[in-house]
Amino acid sequence: MSRDSLQQKICIQPRNSPAEDIPYRFPAHQFKYTFKMTTKEKLIQHVLVGEPIGSQNKVTVVGVGMVGMASAVSVLLKDLCDELCLIDVMEDKLKGEVMDLQHGSLFCKTHKIVGEKDYAVTAHSKVVVITAGARQQEGESRLNLVKRNVDIFKFIIPQIVKYSPNAILLVVSNPVDILTYVAWKLSGFPRHRVIGSGTNLDSGRFRHLMGEKLHIHPSSCHAWVIGEHGDSSVPVWSGVNVAGVCLKSLNPDIGTDADKEDWKKVHKMVVDSAYEVIKLKGYTSWAIGMSVADLVESLVKNLHKVHPVSTLVKGMHGVKDEVFLSVPCVLGNSGLTDVIHMTLKPEEEKQLIKSAETLWEVQKELTL
Repeated sequence: MSRDSLQQKICIQPRNSPAEDIPYRFPAHQFKYTFKMTTKEKLIQHVLVGEPIGSQNKVTVVGVGMVGMASAVSVLLKDLCDELCLIDVMEDKLKGEVMDLQHGSLFCKTHKIVGEKDYAVTAHSKVVVITAGARQQEGESRLNLVKRNVDIFKFIIPQIVKYSPNAILLVVSNPVDILTYVAWKLSGFPRHRVIGSGTNLDSGRFRHLMGEKLHIHPSSCHAWVIGEHGDSSVPVWSGVNVAGVCLKSLNPDIGTDADKEDWKKVHKMVVDSAYEVIKLKGYTSWAIGMSVADLVESLVKNLHKVHPVSTLVKGMHGVKDEVFLSVPCVLGNSGLTDVIHMTLKPEEEKQLIKSAETLWEVQKELTL
């Protein structure tokens, strides 16, 4: 403590003299020291010696747009982190969102909520959720977004790597499969620590619509959408089941043009649903936010739960190009630990290869 700060902190009184402030020029041994304690010092006695332990499950969300904030709120409400960090280039919006969440800290169990424009605030993150990017416009395909968002990633990814070199990257920005590939290339991280949210939401939509058709809760409808998150996604009709009962065994034509019950329409509704929501409210947010929290939970809690997420699929199911597509994967606190080998029908595998080729046509033109 400096001489000036010490003089401000204490009242110095000479022995055998009236109790009044005396200039600091007198020899220190002539005085007794009475500390002026703050309210906090009177209330709390500090016990810990040394630096406090930092966050163990810090989650950072990059981007405070609709998807970023829906993800942040979903993560908070599921009590998945001991520190939540938000970052964005829009400083006023960022500050307002952080304050708004902080004011609700009484009602959640994450006491530390921070946000800055400087990426130093993200240091030591366990999971970094990337939602930043240009917003998908009405009628715009996810693939049309790619070139606008690659440039944004060229700034974001090196900053994350600098401050959280051991983090797991969870890419949500669209087109998510291509941008997951971009994040993997730019970060230099091993493939198991770069994951795209992929068709986790598509599969959720699929199961919701199946449940509506069968009057059963989505959790009891077991069905997977794989491949691209978007227009060329692949519904795995051969694996659709309820309570272990394969629907294809009951309806061999399910999902085909010959199906009189028109189950194929369910997948079409999945593909069209994002466009419909955007048309109605201008953006999608809540479902993808909840989907992100579902993935973060498996990562930070080491659940080893299977999710359809985007990962490198070169060499799988006949895919020859270095692309990221969604297949069932096991997620734990090390990232993506395993890939489940699905038994696909020839037509399903053909669709997956076509999905990979669609992405590769765009991806091969990128300069990283």
